[in-house]
Amino acid sequence: MLRVGLTGGLASGKSFVGEALASLGCHLLKADDLGHRLLLPGTAVFDRVVEAFGPSILDAEGRIARRVLASIVFDEPDKLSLLNSIVHPAVIEEEERWMRQIQASDPHGIAIVEAAILIETGSYRRFDRIVLAVCSDEQQIARAMKRDGLTREEAQARLSRQMPLAQKRKFADFVIDTSGEKEQTLEQVRRLHEELRRLAS
Repeated sequence: MLRVGLTGGLASGKSFVGEALASLGCHLLKADDLGHRLLLPGTAVFDRVVEAFGPSILDAEGRIARRVLASIVFDEPDKLSLLNSIVHPAVIEEEERWMRQIQASDPHGIAIVEAAILIETGSYRRFDRIVLAVCSDEQQIARAMKRDGLTREEAQARLSRQMPLAQKRKFADFVIDTSGEKEQTLEQVRRLHEELRRLAS
């Protein structure tokens, strides 16, 4: 089984690339979805996050209000590090469990983990190949504004806190340029899939 890490930056198109690869037969796990599930009430991660940040992060239904939590850690590197130290090990554990299941059920399959901060956390080392989705800074800002309802300033602030895509290229085995039409991106994905299939066989 081939272990593939798929990453990018804010609104750089990694989810589009991941879904396209899944439609071609790859197994896909989104670390973001995993993180959301681990923050639900009843999990050990939920308990530890509430203990670390206090009940003010809970909404009326007793769930973690992710926007409130994000606003607390956004400008506080120490608090962000604390949150990551609670969430990331649990996410990695679940990713590894999932990849073991894929290995058992599809030994020649392609297991793709889509994660935003794969390179920053050093997690990229756990994968056989790294795929990076890229586009221009201006496209990232415009897409984030449209997708997440952010102001330009908010989108720029988020982007400024991320490792630049140009820097991430050094860690990537494959780069998918999502700046053109969707069909152009899909053609790159199809060629990538052929190469991944060859590596997995």
